[in-house]
Amino acid sequence: MGEHAPEGSSKTGKSAKRTVGVTEKGSKRAAPAKKSVPAKATAKKAVPVKSAVAKKAVPVKSAAKKAAPVKKIAVRSPAGESPTALVRRARRINRELAEVYPYAHPELDFENPFQLLVATVLSAQTTDLRVNQTTPALFARYPTPEDLAAANPEEVEEILRPCGFFRAKTRSVIGLSKALTEDFGGEVPGRLEDLVKLPGVGRKTAFVVLGNAYGRPGITVDTHFQRLVRRWQWTEETDPDKIEAAVGALFPKSDWTDLSHHVIWHGRRICHARKPACGACPIAPLCPAYGEGETDPEKARKLLKYEKGGFPGQRLKPPQAYLDAGGKPAPPLGAA
Repeated sequence: MGEHAPEGSSKTGKSAKRTVGVTEKGSKRAAPAKKSVPAKATAKKAVPVKSAVAKKAVPVKSAAKKAAPVKKIAVRSPAGESPTALVRRARRINRELAEVYPYAHPELDFENPFQLLVATVLSAQTTDLRVNQTTPALFARYPTPEDLAAANPEEVEEILRPCGFFRAKTRSVIGLSKALTEDFGGEVPGRLEDLVKLPGVGRKTAFVVLGNAYGRPGITVDTHFQRLVRRWQWTEETDPDKIEAAVGALFPKSDWTDLSHHVIWHGRRICHARKPACGACPIAPLCPAYGEGETDPEKARKLLKYEKGGFPGQRLKPPQAYLDAGGKPAPPLGAA
């Protein structure tokens, strides 16, 4: 784990400064021209500059349109770096995170697509840990969509109470179970357009299922993902669908699922919303937001969560690769 200043971001900063310097000098040279050159002539000189900039932006925008997975959004960086530099920096961040989290995986316990679908719906407004502590009792009693579709809502509510919003979540999981039973023969569909028709299932949930149960690439735009990609200045978008499109244009489709895991893991463990552990961040040299959090290495280490801070992860039954890397399984519900 790194204990260094943001060298990478300084490179971007230098290039940005050079651009600003040229503009400033240009404006200073234009000032005395007002005395000897008519205002109309000065205006004429400014026109070709604007048109030149516009011409450069057109091919970049059209190229991004081809790459966008959902909506056609131009690849551009709020920091002002070129589209090529942005792509290179984004991909390098992903490579660095892949080395830090080689065992990254979905942090919901599941044994089949149905369990993953239900667990993902339950994870709204709560932690994956709490879902993992709750679903063993749910799946033991209702192992199939047919079983859950025919369940007594009050009994399901009692099981799901620890997850919060248990009444709404009960309606969702029973409703999607009925839809699976009636419309899909009790099987979880493997197509995005079918999944989003199920009660309580949006694009984020659908991509979790497609990417981790069926191996079909997708970007999971949860709260951690949204926060980090904006903090890293990969995009200025705030709408999840537009974020998905903008970030998807920076990476090959085959990287999307693992990218989602890397970003979400980093957001949960190191790059927190309120107190990011900048001084213990392995991608600090590449982060334009370095310094928003604690930069002292020793103090930053105390902010780390889960296995990075020596604490158990979120899954009761994590993959063997995670355990081999020193990760610890989470305790069951009610354990001390």
